[in-house]
Amino acid sequence: MTFYVEEDTEQGFAFPVEETVRSVALETLEQEGCPYEAQVNVLLVDDGRIREWNRRYRGIDRETDVLSFPNLEFEEPGKFLVGREQEADCFDPDTGELLLGDIVLSADRVKEQAAAYGHSEKRELAFLVAHSMLHLCGYDHTGEEDTKAMEERQERILGKLGLPRTEPTLPPDG
Repeated sequence: MTFYVEEDTEQGFAFPVEETVRSVALETLEQEGCPYEAQVNVLLVDDGRIREWNRRYRGIDRETDVLSFPNLEFEEPGKFLVGREQEADCFDPDTGELLLGDIVLSADRVKEQAAAYGHSEKRELAFLVAHSMLHLCGYDHTGEEDTKAMEERQERILGKLGLPRTEPTLPPDG
């Protein structure tokens, strides 16, 4: 399994980003039953850069927390069926790894959303990686049923890694 993680931002984190990305991605692929060794590229940027990416690739001129660029088209989410005619486009010729896709994350949003939801930055980054990895595995959240399925998968992945969703702690009255 190969992960290319690049931090192109001034934001720093108090935990090992690459190790977090790797553990979440591996757990996602294990839970989804990916039969291949895979390759994923992850880029951490600031809000300005992710806004540029969002405008360029989605036509939406605003910041976002994460963008996913899957390399595969799935007939059914999580079913890793690669036909012979697709092999040249789907596998790295040097390593034989499945070229799963690219993830672009906003480090600014990781920090902001962690504070807003009352959990750690590591948990927020892990959540966004799990969410994006599921997109790379063919899942989407276009309807209520699809959204629920993705949310359940995300929570199962994060729970297995010891990063479950927690309720924000409210300050005591007084």
